[in-house]
Amino acid sequence: MADIDELIGKLAGEARTVKPAPHPFMLSTKWMAGATAYLLVALAISGTRMDLASKFQELLFALEIVALLAIFISSSLSAALLSYPDLHQKRAIAYAPAGALALLVLVMFFAWRADDPPTPLPVHSIQCSLEITLLSLLPIGWTFYVMRQYASTHQRWAGSIALFFAFSIGALWLRLAENTDSIIHLVQWHYLPLIAFGITGMWLGKKFLKW
Repeated sequence: MADIDELIGKLAGEARTVKPAPHPFMLSTKWMAGATAYLLVALAISGTRMDLASKFQELLFALEIVALLAIFISSSLSAALLSYPDLHQKRAIAYAPAGALALLVLVMFFAWRADDPPTPLPVHSIQCSLEITLLSLLPIGWTFYVMRQYASTHQRWAGSIALFFAFSIGALWLRLAENTDSIIHLVQWHYLPLIAFGITGMWLGKKFLKW
């Protein structure tokens, strides 16, 4: 009996206080704050397009930026919820990026219809996808690092949404910095790669978010 009491006392002495996990909304807010600072630094280095102020007077351009911001915010919230095994009982919010993506598709459809005659294509093509990818690498790294500290039971889904979040940062940066208005170019080299990002995120999530 004395040995058992001694063992219990020893284990109790070795126990460490476990810090409670933050609320998903707080985690998402931290991600968005860091990403916003990162985006502003990137824009300070690259500069914004010369006609940015006048572009915001165009309804479809403004709606396109709103749709990208919706993807940015909703994917941050979704990724934070997916970091927890029970999604914090907020499954509907975890699906929100699908609605934001649908909004972007709708806006780009109307922009394509309005782009008549079509705006000439820029001389570059895949360079835009590569630049978005490069700018997204750091957000991908820090998001996965934080998510690994929790216990996601939806690793593939979480990985995919995490890459959506990172991609939205790069897409916002380039849309505000690049002097390009060709809708065909934007769809092909700015937004369609999001599908490849999502598929890659499923593989990364399964590989790096398992526990």
